Amino acid sequence: MGSLNERLEKIREAKDKWESETLRPHLEKHPERLTEFISTSSRPINRLYTPLDVPDLDYLRDLGFPSDYPYTRGVQPTMYRGRIWTMRQFAGMGTAEESNARYKFLLANGQTGLSVAFHLPTIYGRDSDHPFALGEVGKLGVAVDTLKDMEILFDGIPLDKVTTSMTINAPASILLSMYMVAAQKQGVAPTQIGGTIQNDILKEYMAQKSWIYPPEQSLRIIGDIMEYCANNIPRWNTISISGYHIREAGSTAVQELAFTLLNGLTYVQVGIDHGLNVDAFAPRLSFFFNAHNDIFEEIAKYRAARRIWAREMKERFGAKKKRSLWMRFHTQTAGCSLTAQQPEVNIVRTAYQALAAVLGGTQSLHTNSMDEAWCLPTEDAVRIALRTQQVLAYESGVANTIDPLGGSYYIEWLTNQMEEETYKYFDKVEAMGGVIAAIEKGFFQREIAESAYRYQREIETKKRIIVGVNDFVLEGEDLSIPVLKIDPEVEKKQVARLNKVRKERDNQRVQETLDALRKASEGTDNVMPHIVEAVKAYASVGEICDVWREIWGEWEEPKIF
Repeated sequence: MGSLNERLEKIREAKDKWESETLRPHLEKHPERLTEFISTSSRPINRLYTPLDVPDLDYLRDLGFPSDYPYTRGVQPTMYRGRIWTMRQFAGMGTAEESNARYKFLLANGQTGLSVAFHLPTIYGRDSDHPFALGEVGKLGVAVDTLKDMEILFDGIPLDKVTTSMTINAPASILLSMYMVAAQKQGVAPTQIGGTIQNDILKEYMAQKSWIYPPEQSLRIIGDIMEYCANNIPRWNTISISGYHIREAGSTAVQELAFTLLNGLTYVQVGIDHGLNVDAFAPRLSFFFNAHNDIFEEIAKYRAARRIWAREMKERFGAKKKRSLWMRFHTQTAGCSLTAQQPEVNIVRTAYQALAAVLGGTQSLHTNSMDEAWCLPTEDAVRIALRTQQVLAYESGVANTIDPLGGSYYIEWLTNQMEEETYKYFDKVEAMGGVIAAIEKGFFQREIAESAYRYQREIETKKRIIVGVNDFVLEGEDLSIPVLKIDPEVEKKQVARLNKVRKERDNQRVQETLDALRKASEGTDNVMPHIVEAVKAYASVGEICDVWREIWGEWEEPKIF
């Protein structure tokens, strides 16, 4: 067969011949429809990929087998042939009673995991009666002020049988404590509950902007959570390191990949600095990625992510356990890709994005509903979104084999490219002094903003076509669709319940627990046991967060020009 170089030379000669004898005459008669083809991230795409684009590809070194290092092809030996990904639709609206009803609806329709959306006041550590909460209660998620709300939220849902993901960051320690205590009231021990808190504060400073405290103090709480869960809630994923929001803010696929991994590596160092053995907490770290429109770019992103993470955990941190090297991730289809125009087309977008996530080897998936450019999803819309996953799992055939695009010249070239570009970002950030220093200098924020601007300009100049927006437009389109509306009475009901809890609880006990939390926070004790006691006394999210506001203050973002 000849040496590798000889084989590559034959391919090069054959390609040159094809280009001169076949391609060039064809192009003279039938030019290509664009002068430049680009990915969703504005990456130029070549006409054709061959072994010449991946001449150094070594199967065992670069790909391996599923569940074997470097995990490019997946973290489980049988992947979806053994178990379909978790179908975890993100939901939360109005009061705890309304969200509880939606969760039961989703479970009855075949959802296999819960995912909680909290309203903005909870996300920012404010109670529903705070002036900043006016007009926002229950609007973009469920209102949770005290343990009472958490008890109602999961009433009749067995927390030893269902795993729950909670999208919460700055107050994550409080909501995790509430969930654990609510489970105990059901008779479910902390060792029996499973799920995830997002708890990824670094991406908040970069992209989503729902921070409260300065970075150093926020990382201290995260370290305390890692330590507490390792000893008390062993099945809980302590952080969902989230590229999703970085991408939603306008980043490219590579920026999403690089910035997310940089955050993950920072959290690992936080755990080690807390005195934990890396293998004691790393297996409970998980990731959360976006699935955008370019199928191949997304697949390559996920494959590169697994490979880089495994290498860094093994070589940088000396992790020994196999599960410490695994990148397990949840995926959500791209909310920022959904359009208000022709909303039914969003069903198609979501289906292709979900396909990319599955071909890329996700462990868990949320599919967006067609009406999310307008409102929180209606029941009909969310059912279609869930059915999209079910058709993918049980009818499409994509779950029948592992990493079916592995070995594709284009996919392997793109995977390698994304890995190479990710390491360039690693070097840039390291030269700045690390993630915190780069955040304080506005580096990540500026990179994302520039990418978002470029993407928007491509739409405005029609270099990029968005169906229904800048082409294939329906003249005189009726933009009215059924929307879910939150009753203004929700706010009154929620505030009334909060006031009732405050009146009926032991307020002296609440104050004692908050004083104990303040003392621990000013010192070096782990804050989690004190949060748990405050939660058991029915202290509110706002009251607990205000303890830290008084000690540490609130962080202000640097001005970026």
